[in-house]
This record gives sequence, structure tokens and C-alpha cells, in this order.
Amino acid sequence: MRTKIGIPRALFSYLYFPFWYTFFSKLGLEVIISSSTSKQSLDFGVKEAVNDACLPIKLYHGHVVELKDKVDVLFLPRLVNVKGSGKETFCPKFLGLPDMIRNSIAGLPEIIDENIELVHDIFPLNKACHKIARRLDKSGFVVWRAINSGKKSQQAFLKHLAQGISADRAIDMMIAGKTLQLPEEKPSSADISLAVLGYPYLVYDSFINADLFARMQEMGVNLQTVEMVPPQCLKKQGKHLVKNLFWHFSNRTVRANLFYLTEHKVDGIVHVTAFGCGPDTMVNKLMELEAKDYERTPFMTLSLDEHTGEAGVATRVEAFVDMLRLRKNKGHVKNMNNWGNIWRDRDIWV
Repeated sequence: MRTKIGIPRALFSYLYFPFWYTFFSKLGLEVIISSSTSKQSLDFGVKEAVNDACLPIKLYHGHVVELKDKVDVLFLPRLVNVKGSGKETFCPKFLGLPDMIRNSIAGLPEIIDENIELVHDIFPLNKACHKIARRLDKSGFVVWRAINSGKKSQQAFLKHLAQGISADRAIDMMIAGKTLQLPEEKPSSADISLAVLGYPYLVYDSFINADLFARMQEMGVNLQTVEMVPPQCLKKQGKHLVKNLFWHFSNRTVRANLFYLTEHKVDGIVHVTAFGCGPDTMVNKLMELEAKDYERTPFMTLSLDEHTGEAGVATRVEAFVDMLRLRKNKGHVKNMNNWGNIWRDRDIWV
């Protein structure tokens, strides 16, 4: 019987799952990923996590609870930094996740919590993978083959995200054994271009963001995300910041905001954030000020927590898109009459 290894569909999985899924599959393991986030995931997470944990951490606990009785091993790595991130690291809660899980949830199977630290050393990802493989009694050429296959799957996945495909959808295609193929380019009828920026585990989780992607597409909006910005362009935008932030996902979000404001014009910016997220407190303010500086680009903060209702998200998004459409049809705000004065000073800063 093959060893079953579980990967929670939360946090890092929305960006790095394809590599690990392929890596473990090629090692001969059966990979079990938790279901898409649901009310049950959220309820489990709220019950098991500490009270002051942010929404993404609570959800991670919920996904672990779903998996723990179905697998022999849980893969809960400590994500420290990734290649090309320089001195950036991940949120401290990422680093402490395995310990938080161990001390919060009972009846856990074996946990693999290898450090993923890719800035220092030569071929650090390969070394980390070989350490993980040894814990699973795997070694030799099969590990090298698994690593290379994982890298190819990851590249295909990132191309999907760059084409505007939801991470959840791409992950489901992989699990179903379908080939990741880029969609055919079709003429777009969207009249509004909107950058929806934030951490991937918030932007792509359709349950906690009330199916934001589908909702906006139905409204005739052309969506842009952080993952649609070429990596070299993100790096370039970092040079325009007085000081880079400490956190990898935060820097990606701020830099993407600058890119869409200065090089790839959009009609508005939506920042999807989690209530109580410390790094995002600074990120949100930086993004808002940048949007205000560049032609007073309309900016909206969409803050999510376990109490966020679908109706509330829908109302705010619809109002924001309607405002953008009216603003675009009427011309620049300064050319409007009395309504324009109110609009310019207040309403566009939802």
C-alpha cells in the first residue's frame, strides 16, 4: 500500500502546490489534498486555532483537521524564503505553523516540517527535497527525476496564473489528471480593467472572497493579478520603493500595484486583505497612497474575516465597478460638475 501524504489546500499551496504534488507523486506516494475551502473548513479552523490568529491561519488549521485522519504523513513545511527574494522572508506565522498545529490539534500523524530556505547555499531546493525524500525512505535517481518533474509542473502552473486562470481551477485540473493547457485567446468584451491584488491564498480562495473572480467577470471586468506581472517587472518596481518590506508576499503585492499604476494602466485597484493581518496594515496604506499619487486611481480595500458575508462583498464590488464604469463614461472626474467634486474627494476611496 502506498504511503498517503496530505497537503492542506491553504496558504503556500495556492502558489507552490504543483511542484510538491508532482514531486511526491513521482516518489510513488499517494498525494491527498484537502477539499476547496468550505463552511466546514472555516468552522474547524475557528475551533482549533488560537483566537488572535488571522483568517488564513485559521483556515489552514481547518484544512489540517480534514486531512489528519486520511493520511499517514502531513506535509507542513516551514517556508522561510524563496529564490530571488533577497532578504525577504515570509510572515512569522508561516515559520511557526508546524508548531502551532502540533499544539492545537490532537491525533496528528507524522509531520514533515522541513525548512524551505532557498536564498543561501547552492541548489538549496534540491537539498531540501533530498532531505524530505530520505524521511520517506526514498533516495537516488528517483528523487532527481521527481524534482525535475516538479519544476516542469510548477512552470506550467505559473503560466496558467499569468493567463488569468484561477489557482483553484488549475489545482483541480492537476488532481483530475488533466493536462494544463493554456486557454485560447479570445477577444474580450470587458470595458473595465481592474487589478485585484493581494496574497494568493486570499485572491484565489473563492469561498472566503465570495467568488470574487467569477463575480467580476460576470460584470464585464478584465481582471489583473499579481501573478500576471512578469517576475522581472516586479523586481524592477522594487527599485522605485524607498524601502522594501520584510515579507515576500507583501513586496510582491506592493510592486504589482506600482506596475499596474505606472506601466499597465488599469481603471481601478482592489486590495484583498485579511482583517488583523499585521503586514497588510502597512501594505494597504502604501498601496492607497500610491494609487492616490498616480492620477488619483480609484482604490478599494476588501477586508475579509470569518464573519464576512457574501452579500456584503457583492454590494461593495458592484458599487465599485458601477462607479468605475460611470467615471469612465463621463470622462475624467475634474470635468464633472457638483457630483464630480464629491466623487473626486470621497467616493473613489471606498
